[in-house]
Amino acid sequence: MKILLCPLSDGGYLYPAIAAGRELRRRGHQVGVLGRATAAPFVAEAGLPFAAAEDYGGRQAFSATWWGKTGPAQYRATLRAARDAGADVLVTSVLCNGALLAAEALDVPVVVIGLSVHLWDYRTGGDDEPHLGRTRASRTLDSRAIHTATREEVGLAGRAPRWDDPLPGDALLLRGDPALEYPGAELPERVRHVGPLAWEPKPDPAEVEAVADHVARSGKPVVYVHLGRFFGGNSLWPRLNEAFTGGPFQAVVEQGRSTEPRPAPDADILLVRKPWMGPLVDLAGMVLANGTSAPVLAALLRGRPLALSPNGSEQPLLTGACVRAGVAVCVPNSTSADDPSALLARAWHDDGLRGRARALGGRLAAPDGAARAADVVERVAQASATPKEDHEYAISRPR
Repeated sequence: MKILLCPLSDGGYLYPAIAAGRELRRRGHQVGVLGRATAAPFVAEAGLPFAAAEDYGGRQAFSATWWGKTGPAQYRATLRAARDAGADVLVTSVLCNGALLAAEALDVPVVVIGLSVHLWDYRTGGDDEPHLGRTRASRTLDSRAIHTATREEVGLAGRAPRWDDPLPGDALLLRGDPALEYPGAELPERVRHVGPLAWEPKPDPAEVEAVADHVARSGKPVVYVHLGRFFGGNSLWPRLNEAFTGGPFQAVVEQGRSTEPRPAPDADILLVRKPWMGPLVDLAGMVLANGTSAPVLAALLRGRPLALSPNGSEQPLLTGACVRAGVAVCVPNSTSADDPSALLARAWHDDGLRGRARALGGRLAAPDGAARAADVVERVAQASATPKEDHEYAISRPR
């Protein structure tokens, strides 16, 4: 079977797809990756063939920052690359409308790798779920509207849709745990939990040692800080400076998604920019993040409790889920809120919080997520299989 991975090229989306792709390749399938040129070194390290989206007219088409605006370019790039590869199935990321529509045009199945929690409406239940941000209904309506608008823009409006609800594709894989969904709510039929799909590039030992030497000189307990995409509102940097200046903790802050890092001169803050986070979480006793999937899962897999300060997108939803599961505390980003260093200290010494984080991390690590994901891809492909002559026509006929 020929499989084209076409995830968003940001690490939080690319790395889980690579984890699934490596397992599919191990099973004997032909697996290639389509993405922005910046993803090429990581795909090469994973040992998978790579095609640059820019070569197919897909500049910015696989950027999480531009996901809502580049659907047509993503559609065209995926369509062309999938035809070149003779793809039997596509594997993409949540919110990749262009890839979903390319699968529809090619009449091939598509598996969507999601986040730690389900973004959209439940099949049943969850009506009384409290919301830190937008409601599920609002998010679902907007997501479908963007998909419909993209569908019209690429010329598929007159074609019968492949699915009644297009957003999950033929299957949507959640990387979290049922404990993170709202109690009593039922996921849609095509949604499955597969676990974290953990993979990241191998760190340079010298870089890890340099960070370890730096934090050892201070001697203070380490909090790893991973800021997600910024959606407006208040910057978290004033709170970070307050928490890590003259307090009991020091911070290692990943600045990859922080567009304007502003550490105070006297703050116990080390700024880093790394394509991996595992060794940095290992150095820390707690993880402070906005509530995006990658740092949340990295923390839980290592049994680290979380302090979460949500900004936008899925961050409030995942923060609420983690607080409800008892593995995180919520950190207000208002400067008028309580002293953040005191909040971190209470959370750090909360044995119940730490114990629940270890327990949930153990459940997340127990199954082989890559094998589960590969099983779903194979089942979806088998269920959607068409005779060879029909498939060749589907991928070669003009559009």
